[in-house]
Amino acid sequence: MAELNALELYLSAPHPCAYLPGKTAQMIFLPPDIPLSMPTYNRLVGEGFRRSGDLVYRPRCPGCSACVPVRIPARQFRPNRSQRRCFKRNQDLEVIARAPEFHPDHYHLYQRYLKARHPDGSMADATPDDYMAFLTCHWCETLFYEFRRQGNLVMVAVVDLLDDGLSAVYTFFDPELSRRGLGTYAVLWEIEAIKRLALEYLYLGYWIETCPQMAYKSKFQPQQRYQMGAWRAPSP
Repeated sequence: MAELNALELYLSAPHPCAYLPGKTAQMIFLPPDIPLSMPTYNRLVGEGFRRSGDLVYRPRCPGCSACVPVRIPARQFRPNRSQRRCFKRNQDLEVIARAPEFHPDHYHLYQRYLKARHPDGSMADATPDDYMAFLTCHWCETLFYEFRRQGNLVMVAVVDLLDDGLSAVYTFFDPELSRRGLGTYAVLWEIEAIKRLALEYLYLGYWIETCPQMAYKSKFQPQQRYQMGAWRAPSP
């Protein structure tokens, strides 16, 4: 197994930031054509890296540190009143773990979700190949959790199974069921799943305080943020 400090990292060219208008973004990444071992991937996630398809990356933007990796210690998590209501509201959903394979109903739900929530995004017209290349990885242990109501698919949560927890890769749901708070429920369900699996953390990706798409992650408390080379509780 390659040691983390021996891995070859690359720096991307500057490009417009997808989350903060007017900002320039860059990232460090591993060559996507080099298979990783799961122990190495676990260590990378533990140092703030994320996965998009086979690409494992971490932001390294000039003059900006807005993207902060966040993880939730499952056993310490305490839902607030709104989250408790959300969890109770969605107890009628059946959850089924599926292999990371192409399922037409998953793909059609993904299309509906993107067209409603991110119509101008780069993935709005994703083909089946684009969809699978984004969510799956040939060397990674990934699961697609289906959430169904009376047999009908309403949400899919894609996660990577790590040694110490789950990494939330992406979640998409029926945009017509916004009152259910399905995105929140997915996080709450994953936290409970981590407890059942006797694991520790839910890795939620990047929190960005001034970006509404990413700022919601601060609602899950207590949490830890990867800053200055270590996971720390946020300052009061």
